Amino acid sequence: MDNIAPTMADQPIFELREAESWRDPFSMYRALRDHDPLHHVEQGDYWVLSRFRDVFDAAIDFETFSSAEGLTHQYGEREALGVENAPIVMLDPPEHTELRKLVSSGFTPRRVSDIEGDVRAFVRERIERIRGLAECDVVTELIGPLPSYVVAHYLGVPQQDRELFDRWTDAIVAANAAGDLASAGAAVVELYEYFNGLIDLRRTEPGDDMVSALVAARIGEDQTDEVPLIKILGFAFTMITGGNDTTTGLLGGALDLLTRYPDQRRLLIEDPSRIPAAVEEYLRYLSPVQGLARTVTRDVELHGQVIPRGKKVMLLYGSANHDEREFGSSAGRCDVTRRFRHMLSFSYGPHHCIGAAAARLQARVTLEELLKRCPSFVADGERGRYATGHFVRRHETLPFRASGLET
Repeated sequence: MDNIAPTMADQPIFELREAESWRDPFSMYRALRDHDPLHHVEQGDYWVLSRFRDVFDAAIDFETFSSAEGLTHQYGEREALGVENAPIVMLDPPEHTELRKLVSSGFTPRRVSDIEGDVRAFVRERIERIRGLAECDVVTELIGPLPSYVVAHYLGVPQQDRELFDRWTDAIVAANAAGDLASAGAAVVELYEYFNGLIDLRRTEPGDDMVSALVAARIGEDQTDEVPLIKILGFAFTMITGGNDTTTGLLGGALDLLTRYPDQRRLLIEDPSRIPAAVEEYLRYLSPVQGLARTVTRDVELHGQVIPRGKKVMLLYGSANHDEREFGSSAGRCDVTRRFRHMLSFSYGPHHCIGAAAARLQARVTLEELLKRCPSFVADGERGRYATGHFVRRHETLPFRASGLET
């Protein structure tokens, strides 16, 4: 699309995407960036930011762009949950800071690297299973179960309970993506009951996991108060809803791109040391979380318009990460040799994704093992199906053959 001003009939619009409409949100994003970088959506009465610098500035300015009223375009999220039930992603500093400090030590790159051996063993076992099949759904066989395995590890779910945990997680992730958690009511109740029991167990038998850390932690001015049960449950729920489909989206998109661009695949096969940088480019280009909302705490003037206090603003990470103003004229192409300073796939500021290092580890290990063990794999993105949900862009199914592409 060129930079000629559009006619009234061609004014850029923003439409929430889901399922198959996720195949190409990028032409819509570019029209918004070029012609309407602060866009008002009348139906729902919220605003949309699409340029990198605007989204970046909003993400770090938590005092103006608050998370306390929820992360979707819909109003009334906080009231629906109740103040005490708000998860960590719906807290602003200083309350957010205190709770985040309690768990962040478990997600440092060093601590994350401690589980690399287990992750690699899991990935290898799944790949060997796939290699024995003529064709499979790689979401079901590998890139869906992997993040669930990692989340269960961090939450301290014992091995004998993993099958139950995976079943609950699948139901909750699907319902959350569709914006209808009520449809997973039984799974939510069972999961909460399970973690109530696990929390009680960790009071007497602590482990090296996040639940144990939160049970043992003390908060408040004199550091004597226990972390409320509802906050521990909320953190577990946030890990499940935020740590599963996003990693699946990253890996599914990466496998599709490696199939479509064999020259770039060959670069990674010939020099696996390029894979960590390639993961960064896949994160930028794919942006599994395409956007989340904030609520402005004051009137904000931007691009000649005013966002009134109390209004929701969608931060379009997926658009920002394709902004030519930040990444140059080739921003709309995937290039595993690209180098850049910042990207917004994990957001920025206080709400920078706490699981970023874990997501990078899973992506790197999976690509290393796939390119080593079945370098001629084919992921058929055309036949793949995109999942429902307005915020995470991911494959729900992705047909996969362990061999078939000439390398």
